[in-house]
Amino acid sequence: MELATLLQPQAVRIIADVSSKKRLLQLVAEFTAPLIDQPETEISSALMERESLGPTGFGQGVALPHARLPGLTNVSGAFLKLERPVDFEAVDRKPVDLIFALFAPETAGTEHLKALALVSRTLRDSALCQKLRSNSDPATLHAILTEARASKAA
Repeated sequence: MELATLLQPQAVRIIADVSSKKRLLQLVAEFTAPLIDQPETEISSALMERESLGPTGFGQGVALPHARLPGLTNVSGAFLKLERPVDFEAVDRKPVDLIFALFAPETAGTEHLKALALVSRTLRDSALCQKLRSNSDPATLHAILTEARASKAA
């Protein structure tokens, strides 16, 4: 599995201003609904339900919200870079500015876990995160993300 198969170029956005974690998750749902052909309300509810189990901010300004959705046929993701970090109740208590949302079919067991592990490993690379933070073009952000794991796999 590679990030290039999870993250399409049109699934990368820069968000200028968001006021809270809840609003951020709503924006993720609005943005991704047409990309994954799922109802916005279901996406938002699934993300909020997952967050209620424990925050998905894993530190260093990065969050990995994720959800399983009925009717989804493959694992896919969206990447958002925030111009202003937001409190995400991350383990290190630092605000989050890099978000990789991951969506999987309800029946995706190992595939979902492999995708979570791949994204987590990728975004734990502090040099990669610095590159992402220093760029403001969605196409460049997509290239940085998809080339990072591909070059390490080779």
